[in-house]
Amino acid sequence: MTHDTAEQLASYRKTIDNLDSALLHILAERFRCTELVGHLKAEQALPAIDNERERRQLDRLMSIASDVGLSGHFVEGLVTMIVGAVVERHREIAAKK
Repeated sequence: MTHDTAEQLASYRKTIDNLDSALLHILAERFRCTELVGHLKAEQALPAIDNERERRQLDRLMSIASDVGLSGHFVEGLVTMIVGAVVERHREIAAKK
């Protein structure tokens, strides 16, 4: 590996590391917000799942994924994982009320 290649690789990796950190901070903020939603739903005896909202959200995110060149399969899996964690947490909150 040449010196230039090593420098370029290190630069790319630093950018990736920064983006990974940003993703985690964004996810943490998202989960803080969904925590508030979970408490509100529990207080109002609303179900943990809103299928219509989830469908609209997935459709919206799939459209964005297409626009930015991300795999729809990847985005659907990611959204399913995130929503699954949120719903599980909402159920935990409701069980404590």
